[in-house]
Amino acid sequence: MPKLKNKIYAIFQGKKPGIYSTWDEASEQVQGFKGAKYKSFASYDEAIIWLRECTLTTTDPVDEHLITLIKSQIDKSESPGSSTRNSDEKIIIHTDGGASPNPGKGGYGVVLQKGKQRKELSSGYELTTNNRMEMMACIVALQALNEPSKVVLHTDSKYVVDSISKGWVKRWQSKDWKKSDGKLAENIDLWKKLLALLEKHQVDFRWVKGHAGNVENERCDTLVNEARKSKSLLQDKGYHKQ
Repeated sequence: MPKLKNKIYAIFQGKKPGIYSTWDEASEQVQGFKGAKYKSFASYDEAIIWLRECTLTTTDPVDEHLITLIKSQIDKSESPGSSTRNSDEKIIIHTDGGASPNPGKGGYGVVLQKGKQRKELSSGYELTTNNRMEMMACIVALQALNEPSKVVLHTDSKYVVDSISKGWVKRWQSKDWKKSDGKLAENIDLWKKLLALLEKHQVDFRWVKGHAGNVENERCDTLVNEARKSKSLLQDKGYHKQ
């Protein structure tokens, strides 16, 4: 990687993962490191978001220092997931995800709200599925919360809502992720992450009809479409390993 002026360097896999302000510092962490994964950004916030996405999609162990860094920075400014005077106020989340074709280029969109606070999150992927992006949206939304929270999560995915509310996921989990027909359930990697988050947060899942005039659902759909057009699409490694 050539040296770029005024760039921030994020290292996900290297001798010491993290964020560096100069290429001289960053290069020491990646040169000679097999499988180094790093990227340059125009801002610190963009670097943090990329690192967070890497932790979400990887199936390999993540450096503890990196996890701490991401958690301390991703919501540094007061956001729907941070403490407020009214800590009992529910967080309202809207999510959407999709791929076109299916499977194909995909993305997710999230809107988090708590009182007057509002935050939007989105990202695009080179190759994935509708269901994986719907799940990814829920996971990212809950990961963005800094503390255990009461949440009302709206999604237009029957797959997500029914799997949780009807207890399908719990049954799959209890049977080594096998369905009633003996076949393995799909998206096990994401179900494990979502279930872990549901242990932390009190989440009320609510299904909303897509493309039916719900303002926040429509906004999430817009975020999905914008994310899919990004020039820096991520890899959904979990999809490739299914």
